[in-house]
Amino acid sequence: MFNTRPVDIDESRRRGEAPDAYVLRLAESKAHTCAASTHDDLTILAADTAVVDGRTILGKPKNKAEAVKMLRRLRNRTHQVYTGIAVLSAGNLGRDHCVTNVPMRAYSMEEIETYVATGDPLDKAGAYAIQDREFHPVEMMSGCYASVMGLPLCHLTRTLRQIGIIPRTDISAGCLSSLNYTCPISGAVLRGEQVG
Repeated sequence: MFNTRPVDIDESRRRGEAPDAYVLRLAESKAHTCAASTHDDLTILAADTAVVDGRTILGKPKNKAEAVKMLRRLRNRTHQVYTGIAVLSAGNLGRDHCVTNVPMRAYSMEEIETYVATGDPLDKAGAYAIQDREFHPVEMMSGCYASVMGLPLCHLTRTLRQIGIIPRTDISAGCLSSLNYTCPISGAVLRGEQVG
């Protein structure tokens, strides 16, 4: 059983902070903030995802015009998605991060406007959801699809193991099955290799 607990933290990027350090810091801050607000002996999972184009982190668009601008910027180019995860349990902290190259397809301006009109991009970093079947923004993936959605489950499994928690079920197999995606890095991540 699990509960979700949103936390309010300062998500400002520090000067010169690399994207991987940024998402790891935010994930860890979320975990510690959540732990401070509860007296229960809980295992806390926190994550943070950033869409990065060059040196720019693209957050959630403030309005439809900004969503259009972001999608035009990303169109027919490859950007990166960084996801940091932190697991806090019995005073032990495990951390990991995943970086995925995301090649966007050459969608048309009409497709952008139709997608933005749905309102879906307004609560998404980078103004898109990779799993959106109608818009389907991504051409072909060669990395962690789940990370782009917000939680790299093989990395989560590896992080749980770091702090002595062995999942009862095969989380990565469930991920691959539910996403219907053959992940090229899953095995390497679970073996502890620093990929993705």
